[in-house]
Amino acid sequence: MSSAPTLPSGPRPAPPAVPGGERRLAWLDALRGVGAMAVVAEHMLPWFLPSLRPYWFSLGVYGILVFFLVSGYIIPASLERHGDLRRFLVSRAFRLYPLYLAVAALVIGLAWWVPVREEVPRDGSAVAAHATMLLDVVGVGGVADTMWTLSYEMVFYLLVTALFVMRAHERSGALSVVFAGLSVVVGLALAGAVVTDGWLAYASGAVFAAGLAAVVSGRFRTVGACLLGVMALALPVLGGRVPWLGVAVLGVMFAGTAVHRWERGTAPLWPVAVTGALVAAAPVGAIGSGWWWVQPDVWITTVALAAVTFAGAMALRGRRLPRVLTWLGLISYSLYLVHHPLLKYFVEVTGDLRRAPLPLQLSMAVAALALVMLVSALAYRFVERPMQRLGRRAARLVTS
Repeated sequence: MSSAPTLPSGPRPAPPAVPGGERRLAWLDALRGVGAMAVVAEHMLPWFLPSLRPYWFSLGVYGILVFFLVSGYIIPASLERHGDLRRFLVSRAFRLYPLYLAVAALVIGLAWWVPVREEVPRDGSAVAAHATMLLDVVGVGGVADTMWTLSYEMVFYLLVTALFVMRAHERSGALSVVFAGLSVVVGLALAGAVVTDGWLAYASGAVFAAGLAAVVSGRFRTVGACLLGVMALALPVLGGRVPWLGVAVLGVMFAGTAVHRWERGTAPLWPVAVTGALVAAAPVGAIGSGWWWVQPDVWITTVALAAVTFAGAMALRGRRLPRVLTWLGLISYSLYLVHHPLLKYFVEVTGDLRRAPLPLQLSMAVAALALVMLVSALAYRFVERPMQRLGRRAARLVTS
């Protein structure tokens, strides 16, 4: 991203491995923990402590940018390390879908008490969009508010799959610059989704199923991967509710991959700096950028903070980090998905706290955060971990 001066420019040899895989990757867990807590704070403060909400940068956008940088850094590296698409896709499915479906079931099951968001269509397009996770790029709201970001995770996976099959996956720096530059162009040209009909969710669902079946089965793998890649390129522009933002996110994720390649000494760092500058400039002239968080001073500050956070954590890789941060990183996916529904249910019980006395606001905020932490830890222990173990066994079976 921008503000890359904390990382020296130019390729260099990879640092020596630190004994113990857990410590070597602890900085990534810490980043996930920071990102998850920023998003929790973004949703909690307006409901519980509105006077403490910052407006000089966006906590929520900062958190998701940190998440996207981490995904960009680790996901292609994981695929290349294993070198097997089927193993990668199966493990990703077991990593993401069980908790995602459990949260969706919880929200729908309690809809008699707290209705499902109005942005979720009451027809089959919602089912199709949730099945693929391509919610935000087909114009469908998620049953849980935070699910929209998973759309771009999925788009990134599909693009990486296509690039891996086409043996073009090492051009991360160029891709990050291209997507970042395209986000500027898209922002100047489009105010919103080009296609707003529900058929996009059905069509993308059919392509998603056919393409993945071809890739996983090995029959017509190249055709299936290319089909998925083309769809992943088109959807953020055609169906994304904020097209420039979706394209900029892809630039950020490929920038994360480019940082990893620079760390390994196989690519330069300058594309990351260029990407950061373009992403920072993307919303300045964008049509329809009326939100407070895309005002130039707020947006640029947010982008810079995410970049500095990532660079700072990377500088500390291999060192012992606070256990609370690495623990938050372990439960970050649960924390990210469950916190928003839980906060809604909590406020439904307590009533509107925005004008309550500060001591009451503080006590309710602590209670709500404790509830969120407890449920997230339980979801990690009883949903995520068992499904990850099952996913590893399934991945071994499909590659044996």
